[in-house]
Amino acid sequence: MAFFRLMGIDYGEVRIGLALSDPLQIISQPLKVIGNNGDTFSEINKIVKSKEVGKIILGLPQNLSGEDTKKTIEVREFAEILKSKVDVPVIFWDERYTSVEANEELKQMGYTIAESRKVVDKVAASIILKSYMEEQV
Repeated sequence: MAFFRLMGIDYGEVRIGLALSDPLQIISQPLKVIGNNGDTFSEINKIVKSKEVGKIILGLPQNLSGEDTKKTIEVREFAEILKSKVDVPVIFWDERYTSVEANEELKQMGYTIAESRKVVDKVAASIILKSYMEEQV
């Protein structure tokens, strides 16, 4: 049985959503949205160390037939840099429909479109992480 947290990441050109599991890897919770800027990797690494993250689950965007897109290439490039900055494995996970699902969840909770825009990335990261954890059972 693993006793470390997982981190879910929803990559975006402007914003990156982060989520964390509990140490037993049962519950996924949105953590925060960070800017995609010069501090991105150090901020992620700081969280990895302080929260005892043992693996990162990075959402991989592909089209509906599973083929790579321009954004897929961006995420793969981001992952290569991330792997060199953190001491934990980085795993790709299918993120198709996660933003749609995240927006729907937020709508059901009463968020306006403007309010959703601020948190949708961390909710999507949590959905990516939850999907990964469910497949591991």
